[in-house]
Amino acid sequence: MKKTLTESVAVANAIARANLFASRDPRTRIFSDRQWLTPFVGGSYQFLDGAERLLDARMLFFYYATGITPAMSEAKPGTGSAYAVALRDSAGEYLDGGRTYQVDLPGPIPAKDFWSFTVYDNQTRSLLPTDQKLAGIDSTLPDIKKNADGGATVWFGPKPPPGEETNWVQTMPDKGYNVLLRLYGPLEPWFDQTWRPGDFKLQPSIM
Repeated sequence: MKKTLTESVAVANAIARANLFASRDPRTRIFSDRQWLTPFVGGSYQFLDGAERLLDARMLFFYYATGITPAMSEAKPGTGSAYAVALRDSAGEYLDGGRTYQVDLPGPIPAKDFWSFTVYDNQTRSLLPTDQKLAGIDSTLPDIKKNADGGATVWFGPKPPPGEETNWVQTMPDKGYNVLLRLYGPLEPWFDQTWRPGDFKLQPSIM
């Protein structure tokens, strides 16, 4: 029995991990031309579609996160929060902690309150441990550089590009990671998709 249960845990973990990191559900895609995914397939915090319980969608969310509220899955313009997950770069390859990526958030960014990027370890699904104080970056930081249109360019990699230290998020060469974009107080351009965040674009290595 112990052997059977031990094997069952390993298989269940593999199923849940594949369901998150390689979902075959097209409803996880937020945009047809981008890699960003939603953790809220079906748009219900109870993962219900009428009388149907969306078991794969619920498994995907709770393997990635630990708690949910109605406001998280049912945000409306100007209230609540909106979420988008990046697992892969613009070419469809999984994000590599030893490589450098550039992400453009065109302006104006549709967040009434603020926006943030948070970096998570693929293995533990907890915050990525790095030498930085924060595992991410957000628009409340006083030194973050904005582009002329009010947007921002953010860099992810082991080392910052020269002159981009304030807009850089550290990653680790020996760890895979994923990124969660949060918009607090999301505005209409997010909902009607007239605003779209850029994908992670692989850049030359920085020595």
